[in-house]
Amino acid sequence: MFLYNRVNKEELKKRLAEETFQRKTISFYRYHILDNPQEFRDELFRDWFPLDCFGRIYVAHEGINAQMSVPEHHWDAFVETLKNYKILQDIPIKYAIEDDGKSFYKLTIKVRPKLVADGLNDDAYDVTNVGKHLSGVEFHNYIGQEDTVVVDMRNYYESEIGHFEGAICPEADTFREELEIVTDLLEDKKDKKVLLYCTGGIRCEKASAYLKHQGFSDVNQLHGGILEYARQIKTAQLDSKFIGKNFVFDERLGESVNGEIISKCHQCGKPCDSHTNCANHGCHILFIQCPECAEKYHGCCTPECADEKMQGTGRPSDLRIGFGNSRKFRKSLSLIQAEQNKLKV
Repeated sequence: MFLYNRVNKEELKKRLAEETFQRKTISFYRYHILDNPQEFRDELFRDWFPLDCFGRIYVAHEGINAQMSVPEHHWDAFVETLKNYKILQDIPIKYAIEDDGKSFYKLTIKVRPKLVADGLNDDAYDVTNVGKHLSGVEFHNYIGQEDTVVVDMRNYYESEIGHFEGAICPEADTFREELEIVTDLLEDKKDKKVLLYCTGGIRCEKASAYLKHQGFSDVNQLHGGILEYARQIKTAQLDSKFIGKNFVFDERLGESVNGEIISKCHQCGKPCDSHTNCANHGCHILFIQCPECAEKYHGCCTPECADEKMQGTGRPSDLRIGFGNSRKFRKSLSLIQAEQNKLKV
């Protein structure tokens, strides 16, 4: 048995589209020391590949982080496999807010140096000394209270389309960068109640430990992240304090939490929260594009990339510099307008 995928992307997507059964999109993580991550990775592949499980799973010496799509008719068998590993026994599972069953099209399990790349040495701080875990309802009730600070621990392109009311959303492109920015922004707020949140909770585990190491006295984190918050708020019949869409790292690229659209198309400025990758494979930059601009530019970020796509060259365009979600290229509509105004002066 081969322990990796051997079928091309187009064929895999075709098979997914032709499936007649339903799938569940889930995520889970756990910090747990693994002596042999590669061996654990191979065992997982042997267990999950025959069950037609898809997903993106990262394994490291410090544990596992998984986003998966599991066929409903294999769900019980999948749950049984979790019992075979100490690290996966009774692991909390988060379910997608919106799920069309098309989140992943293949099974990818990779061994990584770390589950979340913080750019720090392992002994830089105690990653087990984490902040207080808050339920979705507890987190909800703290938002807006005096001397409480809410901080988004995700990347800018995630918070751009959705975030909690009044949250600090640093313009960061990496988790390592996020830690530095947040520490600086909150330097004079070390005695306040800090509320951290991310998609599923894994980034907040490290972020809360890092802030405690930096001297913050009251660090709290949303247990289960935005995914669990949305479920609990719906069950409690409360109005969501998360506005917009939750960015997800799969084929969907996002799932709406409260139905609002808070971001704009990067090309025309119309309300839009649909991320896409430039269809020019020489570029492939992530950006927000409305249906009209997608048609106008053939799914590309600039006319130059559209021309290259149509010509079949696929060459990266030098003119795309300054465009898209990454800070290296990012040029939001407001920044474009600001620069235009400077030129008029």
